[in-house]
Amino acid sequence: MHINDSSPATPATEKVPPVVLISGISGSGKSVALNALEDAGYFCVDNLPPELLHDFIRLERKFPSRRLAIAADVRTASSLPKLLPVIDALRREGTPVLPIFLDSRTETLVRRFSETRRRHPLSAEDDDNGLSRTALGEAIEREREMLSLLREISTVIDTSDLRPTQLRSWVRQLVGAAHSSLTLVFESFAFKHGVPRDADLVFDLRVLPNPHYVRELRALNGRDAGVIDFLRAQPEVAEMLAQIEGFLARWLPAYEQDQRSYLTVAIGCTGGQHRSVYSAEQLAARFRERIPTLIRHREIEAREAAAHQ
Repeated sequence: MHINDSSPATPATEKVPPVVLISGISGSGKSVALNALEDAGYFCVDNLPPELLHDFIRLERKFPSRRLAIAADVRTASSLPKLLPVIDALRREGTPVLPIFLDSRTETLVRRFSETRRRHPLSAEDDDNGLSRTALGEAIEREREMLSLLREISTVIDTSDLRPTQLRSWVRQLVGAAHSSLTLVFESFAFKHGVPRDADLVFDLRVLPNPHYVRELRALNGRDAGVIDFLRAQPEVAEMLAQIEGFLARWLPAYEQDQRSYLTVAIGCTGGQHRSVYSAEQLAARFRERIPTLIRHREIEAREAAAHQ
């Protein structure tokens, strides 16, 4: 299909909003993410075949201020190899593209499919009770392999432990910061719930003094004054933060030259409540004036989201 694009060029001084491309593993929350962008005013298209992506975006550029979000997944499996060259072509033509890839642990995906009794797009095998768990696991691994190259060029969100409200919030944060060359994301987490799959760098704070063992601090978190005072008084905490800050300051220019959109720094402790939360907040404060910065607290936000449901 050829489209005669006679629309006027966007003035050089006018920022072209990036096309948000939502992809990821089936069952990881793409519908939730697309709905969040639609609620935020994006014109959303689900499961657009990659062959049509280039011409569709050229057509939509007749409306330069319109914000676009497009979802693509293995439902168009035969066309997926064409997606990366289309993204490269769009960028060469001056159309910014923000690929966001949603991922999740295999066991979480198996549970979600089993609970909803949905068929995986790559699976054709059923048993008497619904989809065979063996066939489902194999289909998910095939899907991971098919999407591996797309994942490599995308900003990854691990939805394994996220509630829908968290995912909606995180997606809106990412697209809201898409105007900058590199956004630094600090994410606190609990090792007992697993390392986030979206982490680019991981720092383990479990060697630091733990406020959990101070009875009056146990129910608080790293944003509360009592925990802040406790951790500020620990020389090891100050030393750890200074070393992480120095490492990031040294290597951030290299990550920027690598043309990354986001660098996710995961800060972990045992429960994701005290040390990791405090440290993520402190590091974000130190970098906020140098570079666009976001903060996520995986475990705390999950509990807060559950309390409001």
